[in-house]
Amino acid sequence: MELNEAKEKFIQSWGNFGTNWGINKTMAQIHALFLISEELLSAEDVMDTLQISRGNANMNIRTLVDWGLVYKESKKGERKEFFRGEKDMWQVGKKVIAVRQRQELEPVLRVLSELQNIESHDKNREDVEQFKGQMKKIEDLSQSANKFLSKAVNADENWFWKILMKMIK
Repeated sequence: MELNEAKEKFIQSWGNFGTNWGINKTMAQIHALFLISEELLSAEDVMDTLQISRGNANMNIRTLVDWGLVYKESKKGERKEFFRGEKDMWQVGKKVIAVRQRQELEPVLRVLSELQNIESHDKNREDVEQFKGQMKKIEDLSQSANKFLSKAVNADENWFWKILMKMIK
């Protein structure tokens, strides 16, 4: 397999993986391009390489910047914006976890907390207690996951692998 063919296969595969993780395919493909590019890339470079529109490139690059996976950089003598991708995969993982935690887990925890305030009446007291009990179990699991993810995001790589290896044994 030639280098260009391997790069194209990686970009396409990372895009497909991204859809499994709840990220749009184009954003994942752009992220893949930044992962394998050593030079600074402009939005035009991304558009040309991936054959996507300017709006699609700009919107997804901005999201990657917001997630901390891509950084805006200047190039001497150039007016265009250029970008560089985060290469440290531990940092990439931590940043993705932090965003997903904020966007997905924290809203669920807020809803689960609100659901504990259900009023019961004589007719539905048992059903309400069962519902609240199940919501509490889900909330406890979600809180545990949230605490673990917070520790992982703030930990160094060695801590994470030690914990993971203990879990596997």
